[in-house]
Amino acid sequence: MKRFFGVLMVAGSLYAASNAADGPIPWAYAIPPAPAGGAAPAAQPAPDTSIKHLEGSSGAFTRAQISDRYGPADWYPGDHPAMPDVVAHGKKPEVWACGLCHYPNGKGRQENASVAGLPVEYFIQTMHDFRDGLRKSAEPRKGNSKLMMQFAKNMSDDEIKAAAEYFGSMKWTPWIKVIETNSVPKTRNANGMFLVEGTEKEPLGKRILETPENAEATEVLRDPHSAFFAYVPPGSLKRGEALVAKASNKTEQCAQCHGEGLKGLGPVPGIAGRSPSYLARQLYDMKQGGRNGTWTQLMKPVVANLSDDDILDIVAYTASLKP
Repeated sequence: MKRFFGVLMVAGSLYAASNAADGPIPWAYAIPPAPAGGAAPAAQPAPDTSIKHLEGSSGAFTRAQISDRYGPADWYPGDHPAMPDVVAHGKKPEVWACGLCHYPNGKGRQENASVAGLPVEYFIQTMHDFRDGLRKSAEPRKGNSKLMMQFAKNMSDDEIKAAAEYFGSMKWTPWIKVIETNSVPKTRNANGMFLVEGTEKEPLGKRILETPENAEATEVLRDPHSAFFAYVPPGSLKRGEALVAKASNKTEQCAQCHGEGLKGLGPVPGIAGRSPSYLARQLYDMKQGGRNGTWTQLMKPVVANLSDDDILDIVAYTASLKP
């Protein structure tokens, strides 16, 4: 059992996941397509200076305030404890506020990580792995992984500990609704998030489509109450459960390290109800050697024999579980 003591966490539409030889799984990494060759840069609209509001919040912010790297909008301050300064404001110029990308409630979005409810020890180790160059993305174009290395190198041990204790104090609660289906809404890739546009549909194929319930609330307003859908192929939940539930020639029983219901065990984080895109990236990064931290070494034999399709099934199933 100890041999497999490990972790899975922080730790335009595509029709099929790639094989390892073809590069990282496209639907999980969601790298925006490159501009067409020779295309002129799109004209930038005038800045939106209007005041934005959200239902149930007394806050009133402009778009610039909402996305301020060193003091982003906190729509629902009653949802969480008092934020440490590094979470609320970061540290100019090297460290952005943690609450910008991960939200003050730690829920995060599909292109980054959910950090609420992570064990303090695991969170600290993860930041040290980023700092020491032991945690990188298998997809070199994944920009926020590089940003995390920059932030970790410029945070003090006290700041890392404060952030770990803050996010670790909040329970992980349901955030993603998993739907098995053959067809899905058409989406566009907006800086690593798939956003629904219009009512047109297309085949899902062999991928997971993770998308906000409300595109504007998530992309424009950074609403920490705007959750996500995860559309998964029919049969993936059953196949994923079979892979997760017991040891086989492909992998190990996940519960022996991640606990009953995959809700976490000691310093090992819970993976139930977490982003399938994020978890797929972590499994792939571990398999390809991008993640090399202390506990990750114990995960490598667990992921070594997983195909991209296996990864899809596993994360579809884990995302469907109640946290």
